[in-house]
Amino acid sequence: MLRAAVVGASGYAGAELVRILSGHPDVALSVITSRQYAGVAFDTIYPALNGFVKLDCEGSEPTAVAKNSDIVFLALPHKASMAMVPGLLDAGRRVVDLSADFRFNNRDAYEAHYQVHTCAHLMDKAVYGLSEIYGEKVAAADLVGNPGCYPTSVLLPLLPLIKEKLVDPATVIADCKSGVSGAGRGANQATHFCHVNESFKAYKVGGHRHTPEIEENISLCAGRSVKITFVPHLVPMTRGMESTVYVTTSPRVDEMLIRQCLESHYHDKPFIRLLPGGRFPDTLHVRGTNFCDIGWAVDPGSGRLVLMSAIDNLVKGAAGQAVQNMNLMFGFDETAGLGGVPYPL
Repeated sequence: MLRAAVVGASGYAGAELVRILSGHPDVALSVITSRQYAGVAFDTIYPALNGFVKLDCEGSEPTAVAKNSDIVFLALPHKASMAMVPGLLDAGRRVVDLSADFRFNNRDAYEAHYQVHTCAHLMDKAVYGLSEIYGEKVAAADLVGNPGCYPTSVLLPLLPLIKEKLVDPATVIADCKSGVSGAGRGANQATHFCHVNESFKAYKVGGHRHTPEIEENISLCAGRSVKITFVPHLVPMTRGMESTVYVTTSPRVDEMLIRQCLESHYHDKPFIRLLPGGRFPDTLHVRGTNFCDIGWAVDPGSGRLVLMSAIDNLVKGAAGQAVQNMNLMFGFDETAGLGGVPYPL
């Protein structure tokens, strides 16, 4: 059995990792850490896992984590991950980092939106863990930068169409909505129940940190620098993410060509569900799963393509994709630990 450590297990993404890994057929959950809850039984923090997880939280000293693990998941705030990664790699451990620290190839782009990178020499070593797009590179990687939730939901429907030159990447407008868990477990006024309930609002317009992550991957795919318009919104639900992407098509591109392109790229990808014509994604139908549901339509008035996707921001947008990347890295079935049947309601 592969020994897995989850560092930062008490946060939402960390807890989701613990939940998924506790049911993985090829993994033994060996270490869970939490600075805030060191010494506390995990099922005290998350009682839903009573009887499934029988570990206490530990401190996150890198040597101890490395000694008792083969794969380490870092569910830490930005900058905290980069402090641990060099020691883990030196100890021969493979790492999936859920922060933004190793999602970028461009150091300047990272530092402009986050902070100074203290181990930038590892940025070239890291593989961007968008499983369906970079799976072959992920399989050979020792360090994977797990994508953000918004980038996952925008890039999966869009990149195959850009690669095949069916759309103009310079015209991308991404209009995205997320449940409140995307803001993390820490309490703040913006995510207080009284401010979120009965509310729907845009936030960080023109300045969200996921914008450069999306732009870097679109630019790499397009072979030229691309800037997009990205507007995130907060909706009053716990989990779920829906992205609507508006983009201008190339001449003579219709809905059938869009389908043929997406089917060609994703026919063997178990977590991509391409919806029939006239059906559009709904966050309810991917809740608790690693699926990305994709739908589309061409607006007859403008001729513009409307791409839509739905994911669970904590699963496909974080912990589930991290486990999917681990499966690729160690040669497991890609769906191992992630095959739960979705709730119908």
